[in-house]
Amino acid sequence: MSSYPKINPADATVLITGSTQGIGLATAKAFANLGARVAIGDLNEDLAKTEAQALDALGGYLDVTDAESFANFAKATQDNFGPIDILVNNAGVMPNGAFLDLDPQVDQMTIDVNVFGVVNGMRTVLPQMINRGRGHIVNIASLAGKFPVKGLAIYNASKFAVVGLSAATRLEYAAAGVSISAVLPSAVDTALASGLDMRPIPKVTPDAIAQAVVASVGNRRAEIAVPSYVGGLATAAGLTPEPMLNLIRKAIRDDRALHDDAPERNAYRSRINDQATRSTNSQKRAQ
Repeated sequence: MSSYPKINPADATVLITGSTQGIGLATAKAFANLGARVAIGDLNEDLAKTEAQALDALGGYLDVTDAESFANFAKATQDNFGPIDILVNNAGVMPNGAFLDLDPQVDQMTIDVNVFGVVNGMRTVLPQMINRGRGHIVNIASLAGKFPVKGLAIYNASKFAVVGLSAATRLEYAAAGVSISAVLPSAVDTALASGLDMRPIPKVTPDAIAQAVVASVGNRRAEIAVPSYVGGLATAAGLTPEPMLNLIRKAIRDDRALHDDAPERNAYRSRINDQATRSTNSQKRAQ
């Protein structure tokens, strides 16, 4: 039983980032189906508005790496629906490959989106949540925030950061009535993991993650692994002597993310490379 002030999802304003596909869209649909007032923010403004229209929600442009963009979208959400009760920081990217072969532009974008996108969101909504004495923030982290994987070094770094950020800020703002939860999916069947063979890590659906996010409004747990048993496996791995763990890793071929060049993976890699180039060019113009 949670000691935080109760939030009724059926009567809540929910802002979700990166929500035109995958986990974000599934979460938007799950909250909308309960009757929540949902705001869908995404880099693809047209798609955000299209998906929002189908859900009787608000859709608009949101670049999570830009604090001003986040503030503007949060204001639009509040102007339309009232104070934000729940923030779901979902936007993310997942490059893979050998550490020394990764593109520094993509590395920077990964940290900007996966870490500072979360920071920007929290800093935008926390003040008004604290003033109201209630609120709930869900940060979509990953099992990769607990368990390192070859070929995902920068992604691992970003998700370890989100797990730590969530835990530390949860301690800071619990007394103010604001809860912060980290959801840690295993491999998810979305574009982020397209073309990657992550066996034996189980793949879960966006709908399963969405249900965990909705459930967190009631249970307010600090960390929620999906599926639930992978959290225990990650903890056990941390307690296993390194020589034994390395043998297990070798047996399960934990280097797949280093080598996977499936066509759909190449398409995803090309897309995030283009996104990183646009982000770099935009930053240069702003200087």
